[in-house]
Amino acid sequence: MTAAATNVNDREATAERLLKSSLDHSYEPSIDIDWSAPLVEGKWGVPEHRVSLYGTDLWDTLTDEQRRTLSIHELCSVARIGLWFEMILMQMLLRYSYDRDPRSRHIQYALVEIADECRHSIMFAKMNAHCGVPDYRPRRLVHELGRGFKAVASGPAMFAGTLFVEEILDQLQREAMRDETVQPMTRMVNRIHVTEEARHVRYAREELMRIMPETNSAERVAARYLSARIAYVVAKNLIHRDVYASVGIDPKIGYKAAQANPHHREMLRWSARKLVPFLREQGIIGGPTEILWRKAHLV
Repeated sequence: MTAAATNVNDREATAERLLKSSLDHSYEPSIDIDWSAPLVEGKWGVPEHRVSLYGTDLWDTLTDEQRRTLSIHELCSVARIGLWFEMILMQMLLRYSYDRDPRSRHIQYALVEIADECRHSIMFAKMNAHCGVPDYRPRRLVHELGRGFKAVASGPAMFAGTLFVEEILDQLQREAMRDETVQPMTRMVNRIHVTEEARHVRYAREELMRIMPETNSAERVAARYLSARIAYVVAKNLIHRDVYASVGIDPKIGYKAAQANPHHREMLRWSARKLVPFLREQGIIGGPTEILWRKAHLV
């Protein structure tokens, strides 16, 4: 057992604090965001240096207006993959809660998290509609892989997979919400998500630390594989290939350039820099499946 595991808080004590925080620091995006306000001319969807083609030859061919347009489409692509996974997470948390005592604060917080994720999904959907972009839904194969993941992932795989998606988005959103070159709507969406996801991250981190010492070798192998697989799929699909059509670039050419772009690869490593050491300590990253983390440029 790691030192962190021996110091992890009691389930009920953690849940009690998270429930109180939820009462004190929660939002209603339908009310707290002015969805009637137009996008601000000259502002970015994401910080300029986080656009996937930044620094490439293709980037040099784009006008400033096209670059900002692409940033809006990439913002919505990331939000769409986040929405996709939040729907997966809600189903996993419902299945998790279905088998446990609802009188416990631990499960009551799981239900609060489901409610949070439902509001976040609506918020991301409203943002994409407000920006007037296509529905950058995951490709059919990815969509079906998500269906499989939510059906079989439980225990450490569920919490580790959740942590990956939540913490990657958290790092990107924390940066963007402080950047005054970014659209005010984007910054508010990010502020809401960061505030509420901080509780979700703590819930998942502590639960993973509690259950890992109790897992057997087969469960660990499954957790490593499923976590690596979801990490790879999400990293490769954060930016939908069709976003490049918004600025007149062939989607296949744009996607290939982005995937080979050192700036984009470094962004992925940067976004996972706090999570990877934690998952290694918990035994989630390691062994043959680590190759998927490397191919996704996360380690």
